[in-house]
Amino acid sequence: MSAADDGCPVFGIGIAKAGAGAGALEQMGSKAFNLQRMAAAGLPVPQAFVLGTGWCRRHQSDALAARAALHEALSEWTRRLEQACGLAFGGERKPLLLSVRSGAQVSMPGMMDTVLNIGLCDRAVRGLVRLTGNPRLAWDSYRRLVEQYARVVHGAPAAPFDELVAAAVAQAGVPGARELDFESLARLAADSLEVFADAVGVPFPQDPREQLEAATVAVLESWRSARASEYRRLHGIADDMGTAVTVQRMVFGNAGGTSGAGVGFTRDPATGENRLYLDFLFNAQGEDVVSGRHAVTDTGRLPVALPEVAQRLEDLRHALESTFGDAQEFEFTVQDGRLYLLQTRTAKRTPWAALRTAVEQVREGIATPAQALARLEGIDLAAIVRRRVADESESALATAVPASIGLAVGAIALDTRACERLGARGQAAILVRNDTSTEDIAGIAAAVGVLTARGGRTSHAAVVARHMGKVCLVGCEALRIDERSRTISFGQGTLREGETLCLDAERGLVLGKEPEVVVERPEGLLSEVARWRAEAGAAPA
Repeated sequence: MSAADDGCPVFGIGIAKAGAGAGALEQMGSKAFNLQRMAAAGLPVPQAFVLGTGWCRRHQSDALAARAALHEALSEWTRRLEQACGLAFGGERKPLLLSVRSGAQVSMPGMMDTVLNIGLCDRAVRGLVRLTGNPRLAWDSYRRLVEQYARVVHGAPAAPFDELVAAAVAQAGVPGARELDFESLARLAADSLEVFADAVGVPFPQDPREQLEAATVAVLESWRSARASEYRRLHGIADDMGTAVTVQRMVFGNAGGTSGAGVGFTRDPATGENRLYLDFLFNAQGEDVVSGRHAVTDTGRLPVALPEVAQRLEDLRHALESTFGDAQEFEFTVQDGRLYLLQTRTAKRTPWAALRTAVEQVREGIATPAQALARLEGIDLAAIVRRRVADESESALATAVPASIGLAVGAIALDTRACERLGARGQAAILVRNDTSTEDIAGIAAAVGVLTARGGRTSHAAVVARHMGKVCLVGCEALRIDERSRTISFGQGTLREGETLCLDAERGLVLGKEPEVVVERPEGLLSEVARWRAEAGAAPA
């Protein structure tokens, strides 16, 4: 660790003589603090340095004065990271590329910003080709950086870049961007640079240090974004806590057929079942999985194509629970068959899953009854139920991927305002969107259920919806939304905003009417918790 006179510390992870292990949770934020613990446990974590939460508070109080100190700290610690990795930031032959990620003391999934592939420029992209022998990786990473930098640093819309990708895919005649060859991606990168200049008004910066500093400031600024502020309001998180910033060596899930990115839970966050719960995409970066903008289709192929990685993930499931003492949600990248852990945090889960996990972890000796009771504080145990369709022969409008449990019935709402209008009239709302996006946090909070055409069950927005007890179905391929006419369709008739929709997360079905319902309570699990309370002399919940 190094610390400035003003109390803005920087911590190293996997960097020699950096004082690893010296950072406290409130200084490092939960993401970096857990990275530090994983590295200390010998788990595969790429090297990083962390700007403590004090940097965010200083930036908020006086951004101009903080900028000079930030510039100096980034320069010093980037040099240390270069030495640790044996790579040169922005170099022409062995370039070091960086990710810049937020991380508050309290987990806020997807509410703040991330920028990947920092350090790529016209010079360094050629160096990445030399270093990896993989021109497709280099050009794909470059076009991703240009698009993400425009959105996060400059607030530019994603639509023009999405249109470029769609045009490139159509011209190549392939299913999606992951199938584009390096020549197509090189053209896409060049076109993205032009769109960047048009959208932002200045050329894309070719100085990697300028990129790093601007991305770091943008991540600090994202603490005050509308979605982060709304999440803190909903969850009672203090506004002055601030976020840390983790600057980490990039590893590449988009390096080819034996690479990919994924999100895993050590237990099913919907039901609490003791099994690995996983979403994975080959030849992809983590943002493809967590953003909610892409279908996540490769999970079943992982054990077949990369059986050693699949077994390693199963082993890590147990290692993470043993290290952290609770169910975990973790993000990982596979580069050329080698697994890296990028994050772990206490898993956000449904109340049903929280109850089952608490009881089973006591039985397994992972937690004590006192620890389990503490984890259940704030959950209304008497209200935990699971609603199912009584007649399973009910015909469905469409199928989707369940990201939660239970059943939700409400009026169709196509945006946050519609959810809030329905709520003001005392009506339940089903938020229907193309993507699972954390931009919809207020709408998710106001709705009883969420249905999306794209995205996976471990996208940030799905994680948030599940934790808030919302019924959530994602990846409904038949869903079509017409924003202009305020209607949706599933290939068999049209429903207007305000009409009734039912989401059945038990079977992954979308129904057009309210069915007869069976309600189940976890009586056996509740009895066990009641016994703990009795033995501890505590009053029942």
